[in-house]
Amino acid sequence: MKSKILALSLFVVTAGVIGLYPMYQQGNAHVNIPGQTTQVSNKQANRIDLVFALDTTGSMGGMIEAAKEKIWSIATNMAQAKSAPEIRIGLVAFRDRGDEYVTKIVDLSSDLDSVYAKLMDFSAGGGGDTPESVNQALHEAVTKMSWSQSSGAYKVIFVVGDAPAQMNYRNDVKYPQSIKMAKQKGILVNTIQCGQDVNTLSQWKQMASLSEGKFFNVAQNGSAVVMKTPFDEQLANLSKDLDSTRLYYGAPEVREQKRKKIEATDKMHREASVESRARRATFNGSASGEVNAVGENDLVEDITSGRADLATIGVQALPEPMQAMSPKEQQKLLVETKQKRAVLKSNISKLAKKRDDYIKKEMKKKGGAKGSLDDQLVGALRMQAKEKGIDYDGKSVAY
Repeated sequence: MKSKILALSLFVVTAGVIGLYPMYQQGNAHVNIPGQTTQVSNKQANRIDLVFALDTTGSMGGMIEAAKEKIWSIATNMAQAKSAPEIRIGLVAFRDRGDEYVTKIVDLSSDLDSVYAKLMDFSAGGGGDTPESVNQALHEAVTKMSWSQSSGAYKVIFVVGDAPAQMNYRNDVKYPQSIKMAKQKGILVNTIQCGQDVNTLSQWKQMASLSEGKFFNVAQNGSAVVMKTPFDEQLANLSKDLDSTRLYYGAPEVREQKRKKIEATDKMHREASVESRARRATFNGSASGEVNAVGENDLVEDITSGRADLATIGVQALPEPMQAMSPKEQQKLLVETKQKRAVLKSNISKLAKKRDDYIKKEMKKKGGAKGSLDDQLVGALRMQAKEKGIDYDGKSVAY
């Protein structure tokens, strides 16, 4: 009986709270965690799997910093599709044999906070000579990522660098063979050349051509649009407040996974720029971003949506702050947290709209950003995704 009363009370409160904000989602989209099944709602039936194979040698410092600043706006641009696709991002950082490492891999995941936390650790180093281990990086991007098995998913690799592939290494799968394997898996390969090296130019163009993908060239520093707005700091702070409302529950291994996610988010709040955190707030406010913002095994969403029953959850599976609470106190906490989230999401949505309007006006004053990393990369993504039924018609580029 207590369980029924609790469920009814939460349902009534939730029904009233939903009207407070436009971004509320009741889908079943879940964070993709290795070894754990990912459930995707009908609203997120489409998927985008995007892997960056990124040269991290010494000359690539500007581009690496651009990637750290722009990954959230790239995700936001992908999230603007009418279908609200599930978005997963992965990374292959590469240098060359004899450097500190040849490759470092971050598998595809919709937990973009954790992906970003690892991206933040990358810095430029090594190199000093060319070519680089592009072949190994591309091969591992094709073969070592947990690519979607769906033929309807848009799967793409962006190879980013300023030096050609070393073609003389033994036991090295050359890029034409890797691209052939990628095509068999339905994976497109696009290439982004940084700088003006002529040897890189010819290889990068050939890689894109073999894959029927896109090639484009940017300045050595990436030519990304990085803009500050009067709304960034408040957006970043509101997003941090929203993150503090997560209440994860489940078996010990699940709560350990969620502990790592929270650590990644905390790291981002400590170390990322205010502008980057504002971009993340905008992405998390989208239907696609809800997977990253909260994810699965959140008690507030699961109880109020009816996916779980508090009475059937063991005490040890509850979030630690709730384990010593009475049922009445637990009910009060869940209701208050749900209400707090509604208000925070509503405020974030309003500020994100103001930020977007501000940027559009500033970009208009500057005559646009044609040729920038943003416009070229987003243009390629949207054109190719459309062939998979992911429609971005009429959507402007988000910065």
